Amino acid sequence: MANRPSKECTRERDSRDGDPPDIDPLPDQEDALPPPPDGGLHAWLKVFGGFLIYINIWGFTLAYGAFQTYYQHNLLSSSNASAISWIGTVQAWLLIVIGVLSGPLFDLGYFRPMLFIGNFLVVFGIMMLSLCKEYWQVFLAQGICMGLGAGLLYIPSLALVGIWFSRKRAIAMGIVMSGIAVGGVIYIITFDRLTKSVGFPWAIRVMGFIALFAALLSFPALLSGSAMLARPRRARRLFDKTALKDHLFFIFTCSTFFNFLGYIVPYFYIPAYAQDRLGLSESKALYMLVVSLAGTFFGRLSSGVLAHYFGSIVTWGICSVASGILCLAWIRIESESGFIAFSVIWGFFSAALVTLPSAAFASISPDLSRLGTRLGMSWAVSSIATLIGSPIAGALIKRKNGREDFLGAQLWSGICLLFGTCWLILLWVTSKKALKKGWKI
Repeated sequence: MANRPSKECTRERDSRDGDPPDIDPLPDQEDALPPPPDGGLHAWLKVFGGFLIYINIWGFTLAYGAFQTYYQHNLLSSSNASAISWIGTVQAWLLIVIGVLSGPLFDLGYFRPMLFIGNFLVVFGIMMLSLCKEYWQVFLAQGICMGLGAGLLYIPSLALVGIWFSRKRAIAMGIVMSGIAVGGVIYIITFDRLTKSVGFPWAIRVMGFIALFAALLSFPALLSGSAMLARPRRARRLFDKTALKDHLFFIFTCSTFFNFLGYIVPYFYIPAYAQDRLGLSESKALYMLVVSLAGTFFGRLSSGVLAHYFGSIVTWGICSVASGILCLAWIRIESESGFIAFSVIWGFFSAALVTLPSAAFASISPDLSRLGTRLGMSWAVSSIATLIGSPIAGALIKRKNGREDFLGAQLWSGICLLFGTCWLILLWVTSKKALKKGWKI
């Protein structure tokens, strides 16, 4: 039985297990699963399947900056930037919130139904988007339908990979996470090339066929050798009232909340800034987002290595303050070369803001058996910041001297990130005293 999924596995999360909310739904089900093989055909097929899933769910979400710019200038030109950004933030918010709820469903043996329904909703939402002409239609297709589908796939795909690996879990999760950058690049380039040659409807349909192909390819990879996961197991609790009395839990949640208020803003407005402020062509503007997503690929790998040597909270804090300073420096960027440099460096540092929090939470959690529940609670609160951050930034963008003025959005993003850094400093100091550890936390 060398290729069966894990039994002992997930009392401790590896410091590089992946993007938050990295919720481990498995502590209560250890008696139902055999030991992790940590390799073999079935195990690596799970990695490949998770990689394909992340191409669709997070790749499409982080590519929303391309849609934001197109909608502002074309399809939804009658709507303001704030209203348009709600579509992308609702999609990201549902991805996280439904992801939190899908963990217990995974425990109860519903992985297969979630896999099929989630992928159907994602592909169906993309195809319906190709028919949309009004704001409410786009909101339902791209915001609601795709967000719900992505949420059903988010945590189960991570959990499935997690229970097949123990020692090699960081490597496996790193490969899965790389699907985010790969998917973003694929979808942005496809969108850019095809909207010009065949128009928006067929560009979206081609993207839908790409998503369908990735989904169909993921089915045999994720389902092979996983029949036992269909058996019901004891579900993880969704709420732990003792967390409300834990000051480390409160400080951690404040840190992620303010980080997320500013984190996604540049990804939504990089193309719009390049086109409206710098006067670049639509294609060049979209490629600014491409190079930023490419920067996240290397940022995820580097932040994991640094966290191993310096601690996840310390590394997270360094990346948070760097991201905040970059957003404020963005105010003075008026050249194409300077903006390219900003986009790459921003992608590199900001990647850690969604990669390291789960590892940091594991290091401050007093009871690892409640890790998944508490992290899910924290992430449910922080997801609200994902929902409102970009629309607030969009409302701060004003038209001045005949062109868009992004000063309000830039200040909003930078100040939120720096305020989140202040909470991280407090988290580090408090954790150091409470846990009686050295500075590497």
